[in-house]
Amino acid sequence: MSDEGEESDGGERARLSESPSTPLSVCPPRGSPASQRPLDLCSSASPLLGDTDPPYLASPGCLHPPAEDREPGDSPHFTPPKLRQRSGDTGSPRRSSQQDVRADAAPECYDDPFPKWRGRGAARAERLQHRGQRLHRAPELSDYGNHYTVEHIDTEFNSETRQTMEAMHRRHTTLREKGRRQAVRGPAYMFNERGSPLTAEEERFLDAAEYGNIPVVRKMLEESKTLNFNCVDYMGQNALQLAVGNEHLEVTELLLKKSGLARIGDGLLLAISKGYVRIVEAILAHPAFGGGLRLALSPLEQEMRDDDFYAYDEDGTRFSHDITPIILAAHCQEYEIVHILLTKGARIERPHDYFCKCSECVDKQKKDSFSHSRSRMNAYKALASAAYLSLSSEDPVLTALELSNELARLANIETEFKNDYRKLSMQCKDFVVGVLDLCRDTEEVEAILNGDVDQCPPSPYSRPCLSRVKLAIKYEVKKFVAHPNCQQQLLTIWYENLPGLRQQSIGVKCWTVLGVTVGLPFLAVAYWIVPCSKLGQILRSPFMKFVAHAVSFTIFLGLLVINASDRFEGVKNLPNETITDHPRQVFRVKTTQFSWTEMLIMKWVLGMIWSECKEIWSDGPREYVMHLWNVLDFGMLSIFVASFTARFMAFLKASKAQQYVDMHVPDEDLSNASLPDEVAYFTYARNKWRPSDPQIISEGLYAIAVVLSFSRIAYILPANESFGPLQISLGRTVKDIFKFMVIFIMVFVAFMIGMFNLYSYYLGAKYNPAFTTVEESFKTLFWSIFGLSEVISVVLKYDHKFIENIGYVLYGVYNVTMVVVLLNMLIAMINSSYQEIEEDADVEWKFARAKLWLSYFDEGRTLPAPFNLVPSPKSFYYLVLRIKSCLIRLCKANGHRHDNELELGMLNSQAKDERFRSYPRAGEEFIPRKSRKHPTRYQKIMKRLIKRYVLKAQVDRESDEVNEGELKEIKQDISSLRYELLEEKSQAAGELALLIQQLGDKFGKNTMRH
Repeated sequence: MSDEGEESDGGERARLSESPSTPLSVCPPRGSPASQRPLDLCSSASPLLGDTDPPYLASPGCLHPPAEDREPGDSPHFTPPKLRQRSGDTGSPRRSSQQDVRADAAPECYDDPFPKWRGRGAARAERLQHRGQRLHRAPELSDYGNHYTVEHIDTEFNSETRQTMEAMHRRHTTLREKGRRQAVRGPAYMFNERGSPLTAEEERFLDAAEYGNIPVVRKMLEESKTLNFNCVDYMGQNALQLAVGNEHLEVTELLLKKSGLARIGDGLLLAISKGYVRIVEAILAHPAFGGGLRLALSPLEQEMRDDDFYAYDEDGTRFSHDITPIILAAHCQEYEIVHILLTKGARIERPHDYFCKCSECVDKQKKDSFSHSRSRMNAYKALASAAYLSLSSEDPVLTALELSNELARLANIETEFKNDYRKLSMQCKDFVVGVLDLCRDTEEVEAILNGDVDQCPPSPYSRPCLSRVKLAIKYEVKKFVAHPNCQQQLLTIWYENLPGLRQQSIGVKCWTVLGVTVGLPFLAVAYWIVPCSKLGQILRSPFMKFVAHAVSFTIFLGLLVINASDRFEGVKNLPNETITDHPRQVFRVKTTQFSWTEMLIMKWVLGMIWSECKEIWSDGPREYVMHLWNVLDFGMLSIFVASFTARFMAFLKASKAQQYVDMHVPDEDLSNASLPDEVAYFTYARNKWRPSDPQIISEGLYAIAVVLSFSRIAYILPANESFGPLQISLGRTVKDIFKFMVIFIMVFVAFMIGMFNLYSYYLGAKYNPAFTTVEESFKTLFWSIFGLSEVISVVLKYDHKFIENIGYVLYGVYNVTMVVVLLNMLIAMINSSYQEIEEDADVEWKFARAKLWLSYFDEGRTLPAPFNLVPSPKSFYYLVLRIKSCLIRLCKANGHRHDNELELGMLNSQAKDERFRSYPRAGEEFIPRKSRKHPTRYQKIMKRLIKRYVLKAQVDRESDEVNEGELKEIKQDISSLRYELLEEKSQAAGELALLIQQLGDKFGKNTMRH
């Protein structure tokens, strides 16, 4: 309807007056024909209006004010100077129907039948009213309720135009009043206290501010003495908020020039939320933001002040209490506004730790725990926004990685906001991936992966430190590690010093592995002698280190197989037989001796232990334990050590028994000799050994260690694209099994104790010993999961049917619960984990492969076990360097201590000066002075990347915006321009009327003279 109204009255706007408060009266000549189309649109039967016009609109007092309301000398009609439209063509029907018409404009008054509440529902109707009621006024007419005497000027209109104008006036007035009645019946009573309504002057002022009527706002602010420019509408919005909400920059600037303007903070928050950058700049230029103190305070913190800077949002009407301008701009992803606020000194204070016990946190938690949690969430949302990360930090990648880990940790602590924290953590990870995606050359990729190399310790072989990649692996930023840019850089380092091998086929690589397997001892000897030669550089490449360690571990597994090969077809002696080399030999001396394969296995184990010790020394115990493969290695090696230790203890005891026999037993055959019990025990066959015998314990531990050793093969599977996802799925399955075991153990223990209590009194009175003891109950229930138990386990020999029936029921419920429910649930969990890995198999595999590669990128551990047991000349050289550096640091520390004792006062003053020069003020991030004057190469690269990221984000946002918002902005600009043009045209018409009047006076004087 608004579009039709704009088209129908487009040609009449030049003849209409700017009088939103006073109705327009159009008096057509009697008997003139009327146009039917506008009348049909505005008739009582029109569906756009619904009911008939209200009585107060149809009364003559509304269209024509009574004479007693007019002051003496005032004319009931405003007659502009007579302007006739002349034409040479008399045959035109338009010109033949032209007649005189008189447009009456009553003096402006602000009496209104209803209080003029303003609502969003009436905005459209009021806009139509403003567009339909415009008259050109002479400059001597006032807009603020003063009455002036005007002259009548006749103008010619045809009857159709007059009827159209009257219909348009009636329709716009009806829409306006209907919208206001809806506002009064609507939320006005809820949001506004019942008090004195707005005056007509205030309503006109709010209208002009909302619709961008710059001339009216300017004139009212400059000339009105009674105007309250802080007046608010029914929703509590003042003129500044209305102007900001409709993006009227000029009106906002006019209002900001007034001293004592209220709710400037509300206007700033509103402008930030809508992304009006120019308006934000204009508001920030206001003296209220001088010094940047206001920017760091939220509406809740400013309640203690005596001003109404944030009067509108003190109760959280539009924004939360703890929202500051910089937090709101970060939430809205307004890059330019965030940059402006950062240059003004605004910062986001990072929330305290969740377990912080400071007085501030304790008070907030006691006062309102939910509000305290929401304020933390709002702060983290702002900190995790791409706009704030990219513009506030010198190293956004490092900041985003650390923040993502902190948010992931909080997701497990504050479980009520778990999804929110996980979403923010993923947002930080996506930001890092987005920055990496914008790299265009190797230098930029290296800067992202290595961080600031000036702050990293130099590598002895100039190998990149990859600090950011290690951090991403630690925090499980899988998309960052699996990104093609990162993978290509890692692949380049993987084949370091082997440039031709990367492009070779699988067959060539297999022959390379076979050659390393055969020549590994010779390569180790060559590296011992010349570690810095060309061959040493090749052996130090990550690929060759991986091959050497894989070959060494394969040989170790082969030794385990060979050690058991003599028993593949069975043992020579039975458990009840003893075999000795000579009659005086003790049997256990023969069985506890170590074979040559076991001696080699022990050397390999010692080499692997030394390698693990070096890793613990370099990474630290905490970091070492975080990797599950290290825990597996530690357990495997510990079991091997325990097995060989028990075996060695058994050998020592057997050797002591043999020594006793050699010294005290003269008989040639020990079978007929009388021996003490502690010596005779070592001559017994296996069937007579005690269960706690060290050799038995050693054999059991050795079997477990062998199983763990072969499971260690899974560590190298991620190197292959086919087996990598399977190994990852297997690892995820193990985690699911551990989760499942919690419920499994609860159910299992419940039925085990229950069945034992039921049948423990019937020991010997059952067909089998099931459930009669705790051990038998455990065995029966465990093997019944796999179908290896019988139903006869619950049958009694006596006629105790009640006990037997309860046993049947419990045993059946157990089987249904375990086999049908829990086992199928475990299968479903495993299937779900496998599907998750399969859906993102490429990312998961590349992430696992990167972790495998990175373990070989570090310096050291070039030679595998057991060749690493022999120290190389390079090791002695590094040992000497470390001792030298330690001595130098010790001497410097002693020298500094001596200087501190002699010149304590001077050094304290220098320390204070240095502290004030180096450390930032409160709320300012630390930036070294050198980096500010001379940016490093890393800072320059990050500046380029962030600039690309911001530009890309702005382009993506512009492409995602809806056209409706752009059309609304265009309409608002056109509306403001229309008001300006109407003002200029009104002034021109007034000047023309004055000029015509002066010419008429002169012409009349000349006529009277003549």
